[in-house]
Amino acid sequence: MINAPSFRANPERHGCRSGTVIALNLDEKLILIGGTEYAGENKKAVFTLLNYLLPAKGIMPMHCSANHAPGNPVDTAVFFGLSGTGKTTLSADPSRVLIGDDEHGWSDRGTFNFEGGCYAKTISLSAEAEPEIYATTRKFGTVIENMVRDDDTLELDFEDSSLTANMRCAYPLNYISNASEDALGGHPKNIVMLTCDAFGVLPPIARLTPAQAMYHFLSGFTSKVAGTERGVTEPEPTFSTCFGAPFMPRRPEEYGKLLQEKIGKHGATCWLVNTGWTGGAYGTGRRMPIAATRALLAAALDGTLAEGSFRKDPNFGFDVPVSVEGVDDALLDPRGTWADGQAYDTQAAKLAQMFADNFAQYVPHIDDDVRAAAIG
Repeated sequence: MINAPSFRANPERHGCRSGTVIALNLDEKLILIGGTEYAGENKKAVFTLLNYLLPAKGIMPMHCSANHAPGNPVDTAVFFGLSGTGKTTLSADPSRVLIGDDEHGWSDRGTFNFEGGCYAKTISLSAEAEPEIYATTRKFGTVIENMVRDDDTLELDFEDSSLTANMRCAYPLNYISNASEDALGGHPKNIVMLTCDAFGVLPPIARLTPAQAMYHFLSGFTSKVAGTERGVTEPEPTFSTCFGAPFMPRRPEEYGKLLQEKIGKHGATCWLVNTGWTGGAYGTGRRMPIAATRALLAAALDGTLAEGSFRKDPNFGFDVPVSVEGVDDALLDPRGTWADGQAYDTQAAKLAQMFADNFAQYVPHIDDDVRAAAIG
C-alpha cells in the first residue's frame, strides 16, 4: 500500500473523477491512495482486497462488528451495518467480549477479526454514553483525526464539527477493557443487521427468517448520516448491498449465497435492528433511544427475546416482539408512536415498495426457494 496524501490526481490524465484516487490492482495486491487525509481509505482498501480474495476460499468477509459472551466464544454475535448505524457502539458492550468493531471473516473454524484495532466516530462522544470509547481518546497512541482542539490545553472539542462531522479516533483493540485477547469467536449464534431508518417506520427490532435475512442482506437498507460522506448533512435513505457495496468487488449474490450457506449450516438466529428514527420521519420524530436498543439486543443475545410473543408486521412480514422487559411497549409498535397513523401507513408502504423494487435486480440470480420466501 502506497499512500500519498498530498498528491492530487488529474482526472483528464488519470481517468478518475476528482483529485482523490484509490486504485487497487487485485492480482498484484497493490494499492495506491492519493489526495485524501482520511485514514479510513487505508482500512477499506485492504477490506476491498479481502472481499475479492476470501470468498474463493470459502470464507465470508463481513462488514460487521462482533462480540461473544464472557468465557464462551461459541456464543458469538455479529453486527452488520453501514457507517453510522451503531456497529462500534453496540458491539462495545461491557457485558460481552469485543472481537472487533468493523471487519471480520467467517471461516469453517468460526469468526475472526481482520484489523486488530478500532476506528470510531467522535462527534458528540461522551463519557456518559460511551465510556469505553471516550476513554481511548485520552490514551497514548490513539490517533485523533479531524478534531478541533485547544492548542494550549490540548483538550478535544467533541461538539465542533467545523472541519468535518466525520471526526474519528483510531486505537488498538486492547484499549477496550473487555476486548478479546485473540480476536477469535465461534460461528455466529446471532446475526444482527443494523439499519438507520430515516423514514421512522421500522420497529426497533425484528426477527428474520433465513430467507428474510438474505433479502435484507442484499438490500442493505439504511440512511447515510452526517459524517459518512462529503455533502451529507441530513439523513439520506440508501440501499448498499451486503451492508458495504463500495467494498464488494464480486457480485452481491456471491456474498449472499455464502451467507445463506453458513446460516443454514450453523443455524444462526437473525435480527433486524433499527437505530434510526421513531415517532415520525427525520425532522418530526426522534432517534431511537440507545438504552432501548441496548436492552433489546441484550434480550436477543441471551435468548430471552426469542421466548416471548411476536406479531407479524403487515408491511414487511417479519416478526416483531410485543413486549420486552425494560422497554416501553409503545416503542415496539412504530405505527403507534406516530401522531398520524395514516401518515405512517403511507411511509411504510413507500419503504416496502422501495425494498421490492431494489430487490428485483437480484431475483434472476438467487435460488427459487429464497426468492419465493423473500418475496412472499
